[in-house]
Amino acid sequence: MDRRRFLRYAAGTSMSGFAALQGFSMGCAPSGVVRVGEGSYGPLQAAGPDLSLPPGFQYRKFGVTGSRMSDGLPTPAAHDGMAAFPLPNGNIRLIRNHEIGLRDAGTPVVRPVYDPRAGGGTTSLEIDPTTREVVRDFVSLSGTAVNCAGGPTPWGSWLSCEETVAGPPRMQRKHGYVFEVPVTADGPVEPVPLKGMGRFEHEAAAVDPTTGVVYLTEDQRRGGFYRFLPELPYRDGQSGDLAAGGELQVLAVDGRPNFDTGHNQVAGVGLGVRWITIEDPDPVDAQENVHAVFDQGWRQGAAEFSRAEGCFYADGAVYFTCTDGGDADRGQVWHYRPVGESDGVLTLLFESPSAEILDYPDCVCVSPRGGVVMTEDGAFRNFIRGLTADGKVFDFAENIANGSELAGPTFSPDGNTLFVNIQRSPGASYAIWGPWERGGL
Repeated sequence: MDRRRFLRYAAGTSMSGFAALQGFSMGCAPSGVVRVGEGSYGPLQAAGPDLSLPPGFQYRKFGVTGSRMSDGLPTPAAHDGMAAFPLPNGNIRLIRNHEIGLRDAGTPVVRPVYDPRAGGGTTSLEIDPTTREVVRDFVSLSGTAVNCAGGPTPWGSWLSCEETVAGPPRMQRKHGYVFEVPVTADGPVEPVPLKGMGRFEHEAAAVDPTTGVVYLTEDQRRGGFYRFLPELPYRDGQSGDLAAGGELQVLAVDGRPNFDTGHNQVAGVGLGVRWITIEDPDPVDAQENVHAVFDQGWRQGAAEFSRAEGCFYADGAVYFTCTDGGDADRGQVWHYRPVGESDGVLTLLFESPSAEILDYPDCVCVSPRGGVVMTEDGAFRNFIRGLTADGKVFDFAENIANGSELAGPTFSPDGNTLFVNIQRSPGASYAIWGPWERGGL
């Protein structure tokens, strides 16, 4: 057995706990019938005017678009990716993206500002963990564009990703980068584009705390799954320095150049991978060609993902969604486990056969108890869905306020509260809590 075949075999047979592929491979039975319901907390019922939840769960709403923040500014629109961190005083720091698009250019900005023509960025909130009420909130990143998702770092910061290379009309700076916002920031930070992490339509980021490697998704129907190897990575509790640069690479399936992950895939089958170095992560033609970064890898055999979006690190692996991947075009959930410094195994955990089961999964996180939480960006009804360790999907919550997508799921540091956003009409944030021990999350 050669080395790569051994890696595939070992990864597929020796994983334990939540990441056991034997369990996930059962998500779709041989007949194609998806088993739904086990792991559920029960039938959903209106817990208020905005959300339906299982019995015993409740929510608190805050951070509504237009509401006045502590810094005197109105809460921005288009709530999206988000992460929760502990603060020294025992409270919770939420850092929240605002996916303000190009049509919103000219929204009032706060200095220091990256591009005065761009109205996106982040807000930071301090939350009381007992009352789940806002103690303080303010703009923490200003003048970026289409800040969709991102990811937390183990050294206490949020990576906010721009999902555009076009930027606003008459833009004053280039766009399509990742920006870092420290948990300790008490006002707007100096925006620094992390150019080594590439200029493309970024979606989300996940950091491996053991190596400091950053994994990145690209929201394109022909996009890549990337990793960034920092020159000065996170080591032994010391902060990583992403601005110092590093090497950007894109995933390829070993022995299968230009592999199409979006079709004819089988859940539970481990695929060996290799990584291709992107020679020019900040190409001059990125604005004219949104594929300028990915094409460099494609010419060397990179794998193609269909709208890779949410991305989360847990249990030694990265979980990410492809919103319209799969033969039914309704979404996929993938799992990547690194093996050593240069190898790894890519596995499809779940593929939706229909919108009734799972409809356009977007943001994703893993609960402290080991269940995958997915928010939907579907065309009609949008749910928070759960995926259990043995491949069962269930409904956890539904947006009954409007047709907007749900976004930004993240658990409080103690695991007792799930924070999530309704993106628009208007945007708002929610804290959800209840008897988590009764189900799969």
